[in-house]
Amino acid sequence: MANSLAYKLLKEHLVDGEFKKGSEIGIQIDQTLTQDATGTMAYLQLEALGIEKVKTELSVSYIDHNTLQNSYENADDHRYLQSAAAHFGVWFSRPGNGICHQVHLEQFGIPGKTLLGSDSHTPTAGGLGMLGIGAGGIDVAVAMAGGPFYLVVPEVIKVNLEGKLPPWVGAKDIILELLRRLTVKGGVGKIIEYGGSGIENLSVPERATITNMGAELGATSSLFPSDAITASFLRFQDRGDLWNRQEADPGAEYDEQITIDINRLEPMAAEPHSPDAVRPIREIDRVEVDQVAVGSCTNGSYQDLRLVAEILKGKVIHPRLSLVAAPGSRQAFMTLVREGALESLVASGARILESACGPCIGMGQAPPSCGVSVRTFNRNFPGRSGTTDAGVYLTGPAAAAATALHGVLTDPRELGSYPELPEAPLPVVDRRMLIAPPVDGKEVSITRGPNIRPIPLNDPLPGKIRPRVLLVVGDNITTDHIVPGGSKVLPLRSNIEALSDYVFAPLDPNFSSRAREYGSGVIVAGENYGQGSSREHAALAPMFLGVKAVLAKSFARIHLANLVNFGILPLIFSEPADYEKFSMGDELLIVNPGEQLERNEIIIDHLNGNFKITAVHQLSSRQLDILRAGGLLNYTRSQQ
Repeated sequence: MANSLAYKLLKEHLVDGEFKKGSEIGIQIDQTLTQDATGTMAYLQLEALGIEKVKTELSVSYIDHNTLQNSYENADDHRYLQSAAAHFGVWFSRPGNGICHQVHLEQFGIPGKTLLGSDSHTPTAGGLGMLGIGAGGIDVAVAMAGGPFYLVVPEVIKVNLEGKLPPWVGAKDIILELLRRLTVKGGVGKIIEYGGSGIENLSVPERATITNMGAELGATSSLFPSDAITASFLRFQDRGDLWNRQEADPGAEYDEQITIDINRLEPMAAEPHSPDAVRPIREIDRVEVDQVAVGSCTNGSYQDLRLVAEILKGKVIHPRLSLVAAPGSRQAFMTLVREGALESLVASGARILESACGPCIGMGQAPPSCGVSVRTFNRNFPGRSGTTDAGVYLTGPAAAAATALHGVLTDPRELGSYPELPEAPLPVVDRRMLIAPPVDGKEVSITRGPNIRPIPLNDPLPGKIRPRVLLVVGDNITTDHIVPGGSKVLPLRSNIEALSDYVFAPLDPNFSSRAREYGSGVIVAGENYGQGSSREHAALAPMFLGVKAVLAKSFARIHLANLVNFGILPLIFSEPADYEKFSMGDELLIVNPGEQLERNEIIIDHLNGNFKITAVHQLSSRQLDILRAGGLLNYTRSQQ
């Protein structure tokens, strides 16, 4: 049978289960990455597993999220992560070296390998022909300990890109067009694989822009083949010897095929407040803009920022707005300096930020109240920018630069002729901010600050659950709704007790106090519950507050796994209309949940309304065992 590239890579790494669509399999993980917003918890979990040294081919700990050091917490986490990396045999990328996805693409990614990351945008590596998958931190810890990563064999969608991008249209416009067509739920349970004549003119950074935002489709991963363009990229990185060809078999079968004639694309924007609220910019009102932000793991390459610098060269940004620029990696930053492009950015009025996630996760540079921000980032969820009532538009670098000049959301084609850009230079390859682990780190002591607290553990599944409905929410609830980011909350990621005060705060500031009062609770939700970030804290902190189950119409992939990993039942309405029967404060009863999960028919007694509803699940027998144990950490330790 002719296989897609996705299936070839999955089959080559298969270590457990039968490779059959819809079945759960375990795959071997070659490389892992963590970042400092999720990594501290991942390494605490690795410690709890009792592992002396990681068993992957390569693991890297990146500092790129919590780099705004308002107080001691982030600095303490960085010190902990550096000592843990040395102790466990993990590479360490120092603060300022860049965003994990871009640095990994430049310095560590290898076509054909598997990469598991505690960040939902790990599929960025697919731009290199590498199978990158985002997961919760505990899944990554288990992989570092040598265990398989489990997933359901996905469907594979082939996206044929045909033609050549016209002037002023970029890779960001391709993925925005796909989001417009498929929505944020369109990739759930699927891998997106790209091909067609159009990929022949897309560089690896452009491909990575597209695979990066596959996370916004809900896709398990996204992939480009590894071809001559990939070989050239690796050669420029002084890693040409690691190139190998990766491509689908001739005549490979796919579950669905989509064709995008990229000749016909035009500059696009995602309007507030969802990455799939996409329209051509020419159709959107010329809204006044207060802030423009360029960079991020989506559009922070040298190529992206070089275009912005060329558009702004000799000009000054509009007096009403501010412009910030954050190169995605130190390499991109240094190349911009060497080539003189940074001078054009600074002279235009741009404020240069360090190579980190920064504004994308609400870590500084929040827009003004009721403000409008145009960003080259990947998410525009409400409040993610750090300003609750701000409206965020997502565009490519050209549109962002045009907007910075005009002060209103602008189609870059209004600027006239596309600028003549010099041929891409050799990058400044400098690996001195990457610290290799010692050969034997057992004697390296791990340093902990006072904000680094032990991991709370769940109890095994009881014989009866009598919870109350803590909250009823709608469709597409994100992990930013459940546990927000930003400079105030992110430093608490290693202190679950303190973090729990902010659970669901964007939707209901009284949630945590009510959860503590009720003692045992259920969340009732609509479609695609838990989309967005891979942050396991969106399951771990609710578990700490006594959440026993989430009853939803459907779940996002990573969050469903995280709920299981911390012993929270992810239940699905048998009849979606039953969602309407629930209100906050309702008292419920589930008797013998373990037995009911086994037969996949969970009867929920609604004690206030004196009626019953039925729920089901989409879990494997292994996941049911994890739930019975009270979570993956309990389960894994019981298997040792």
